[in-house]
Amino acid sequence: MTRICALLLCLTLSGCGFTPVYGPSGAGTVLQNRVLVDKPDDRIGFLLVRRLEERLGRADTPAFRLAVDLAVREEARAIDPDGDIRRFHLIGTAAYSLTSADTGTVLVGDVVDTFVGYSATGTTVATLAARRDAQERLMTILADQIVLQLQGSAL
Repeated sequence: MTRICALLLCLTLSGCGFTPVYGPSGAGTVLQNRVLVDKPDDRIGFLLVRRLEERLGRADTPAFRLAVDLAVREEARAIDPDGDIRRFHLIGTAAYSLTSADTGTVLVGDVVDTFVGYSATGTTVATLAARRDAQERLMTILADQIVLQLQGSAL
């Protein structure tokens, strides 16, 4: 029974024009090791670029350039009766554009956003470590969203 379902699924997907991202001429292979990401300005920008390069590879001879305008803000979310902040949200927004390295024509552009939280209930050192971890998680999520949208676009 499961073999029949798997066969029907394969037939359905093959008939709908489904193309694997990393299959021949898929968007993943078009971008792999061909995208030059603009240099970061600060630590969180470095974290974003690092994750983008993990997913897209590093370009020796770039066919595309990826520019990302990153904005991160912090909001207090939980305040105890003494007025101390116990939980924060980091809210990140990344506007990106993928351009042709040859012509400078914008091929794809969009905005992604998300948030992560961290706790400030421990010592100062623990709170700083939690904040740094939250920044890394936020940049990983934003970079993954950018890559997913790039791979889903029709380049």
